[in-house]
Amino acid sequence: MDLSNLQPAAGAKQGDKFRRGRGHGSGNGKTAGKGHKGQKARSGAPRPGFEGGQMPLYRRLPKRGFKCRNSKVIIGINLSALEVFDNDAVVSVETLIEKGIVKNPRDGVKILGNGELTKKLTVQANAFSASAKEKIEALGGKAEVI
Repeated sequence: MDLSNLQPAAGAKQGDKFRRGRGHGSGNGKTAGKGHKGQKARSGAPRPGFEGGQMPLYRRLPKRGFKCRNSKVIIGINLSALEVFDNDAVVSVETLIEKGIVKNPRDGVKILGNGELTKKLTVQANAFSASAKEKIEALGGKAEVI
């Protein structure tokens, strides 16, 4: 069991279709489940997180950082990692996952030029660095952008 599987016990949750304040016979008449008097019994009770006029926690804490919604997470793979493939093999994102070089391709895979390559490969990836493309094509291979 982990946190993503947690759920309430069967029958523990009930819908909120109960009509409050409909007389004593309903079992929830008179104060309609709000108790007697006090701020929480009134209409216009404070919103969740209201701390009675004290500066609330969400305003006391500093605002930090910025997260761009449009940014992409590109996984970089060095040429030296492609040495595990046979000569004349077709290297794609799927084959990189099968070999265990990439676990989660996220938004794309970019081949970087770090390391040496000794085999002729057809590499299919989302992006290539200039040096990686140069090294792949120097050995007679192809660098295909998908």
